[in-house]
Amino acid sequence: MAVTTRDIFGRDVKPEPATPGSYGELPKGERLPDATQLGAVRLQIADLDRSIDFYTRVLGFAVLERGEGRAKLGVQDEARVLIELNERRGAQPARRGLLGLYHFAILLPDRASLGRLALHLIENGVQPGAGDHLVSEAFYLSDPDGLGIEVYADRPRSAWRRNGRELMMATDPVDVDGLIREAGGVRWSGMPKGTVMGHVHLHVGDLGQAAAFYSDALGFDRTVWSYPAALFMSAGGYHHHLGTNLWAGPTAKAPAEDEAQLLEWTIEVPRSDDIDAIERRMTSAGYDAAREADALLMKDPWGTGLRIALK
Repeated sequence: MAVTTRDIFGRDVKPEPATPGSYGELPKGERLPDATQLGAVRLQIADLDRSIDFYTRVLGFAVLERGEGRAKLGVQDEARVLIELNERRGAQPARRGLLGLYHFAILLPDRASLGRLALHLIENGVQPGAGDHLVSEAFYLSDPDGLGIEVYADRPRSAWRRNGRELMMATDPVDVDGLIREAGGVRWSGMPKGTVMGHVHLHVGDLGQAAAFYSDALGFDRTVWSYPAALFMSAGGYHHHLGTNLWAGPTAKAPAEDEAQLLEWTIEVPRSDDIDAIERRMTSAGYDAAREADALLMKDPWGTGLRIALK
């Protein structure tokens, strides 16, 4: 028998195991492939040297490639690019009340790695925000340009719960001491192998429009829709590859060209046929999509760039 508990609104709910296929609302059209994952985020920043110092020293990324005014970051000895930095000298810091990036989220391979990062941040005087989301545990911080970052580790899917068809997520306090114990006395030595881009979370202007673009046309399932002023979506039964919210307020505007911002984020699919199908769905729904070799480029209704590429 399910145990009654309370959700984020204080309502009684009876959590059930979130077994595959037992949760989520399907898009009106075709779904994205189960093997869908996220690729790199492309950021506009003001000072490349300053950003590289932060991402390597504080978070432990490796510089995989560097050119004039740009750099690609990832995990040491792995070819996969997770962050692309594009310098625009004098770019203004990211401000509150803007559409676009809320945060991008780096997924670590296990809880022990998150514990090592927690200790590393504490020892270096960094005080991140934190949240236990039931499906994951996370820390939050901002880069030197004010762009939001989450670093997190997932709980096993066997521990996820649902309320009806909706996956249960919350924002509870994190057991930081437990995380550090999980680290087992091993020191943080940089982003560990197996680190990937877990999800992206965006400020949008309307959740109905977000569902129409990202779910019904693009193909994400909707997984969480009762979280205050937010909608979460995913492929393959993940808790979310994409979060959208209204937290920037009703007067939110797109960032100006000279402000730090997310220029583009990437969804990766396994086959060229998948890109063809997405192109047909988006254009049929009235959205512009431009083909570039084996990639599809588009902007969401609020101007945030999106690239669909092969894995």
